[in-house]
Amino acid sequence: MSDASPGPYRRIILKLSGESFAAAGERGISMSEVVHISSQTYRAKEQGVEIGIVIGGGNILRGAQFIAGNNSIHEATAHYMGMMATVINGLALQDALESLGCETRLMSTLKVDSVAEPFIRRRARRHLEKGRIVILAGGTGAPFVTTDTAAAQKALELEADILMKATRVDGVYSDDPEKNPHAQLYRELTYQQVQEQNLRVMDPTAIAHCMEHDLPILVFNYREDGNIERAVRGETIGTRVTSSRKK
Repeated sequence: MSDASPGPYRRIILKLSGESFAAAGERGISMSEVVHISSQTYRAKEQGVEIGIVIGGGNILRGAQFIAGNNSIHEATAHYMGMMATVINGLALQDALESLGCETRLMSTLKVDSVAEPFIRRRARRHLEKGRIVILAGGTGAPFVTTDTAAAQKALELEADILMKATRVDGVYSDDPEKNPHAQLYRELTYQQVQEQNLRVMDPTAIAHCMEHDLPILVFNYREDGNIERAVRGETIGTRVTSSRKK
């Protein structure tokens, strides 16, 4: 694959929540949803950008659901269960992408050698350079850390140009737009504004990592067909979080 890309980005990390693998309001895996995301991602990759995907597991289970009022499962164990859920999602996404003719590699920070390669930074970079979509499962491989933070860490490790978070809404709002019809959509924010206003972009640790290393974040609605491609082309969609607002 050529180092040149027709768009503004050479390499991106795309963060997909576990909920993006399920139909709205449901749990589990909906292959129609997975194929919808895969089709957009495949078309984005055809534009010449290298793509790594960090996935969540909330559609299968969240560690937090086993913690509240439950003394039977240790909190760390619950988090490991959530990490395993991301591997299950990764397998579904891998097959969906490959059914479209896209070459992929599934890599995991957890040791699951029968279904995924271990995450090794240099190997992951080489896969990306060869034009493969790299699916990154297992979070950070450690409990008490969210997949948002894993996405920020992987973006920094793999020297991505931007971290793109795909969501079910059009970007970052001043309030929950599903509850408050008057919530304001922000087009641009600084890391400081996100922290000071406690906006729901990513978890605070992920924001801190991106701020420290000046890694831009784009939050956008993946459910609108073509938005992943638009994001990769650098079109104005969603909310962009950087160190300073444009003049």
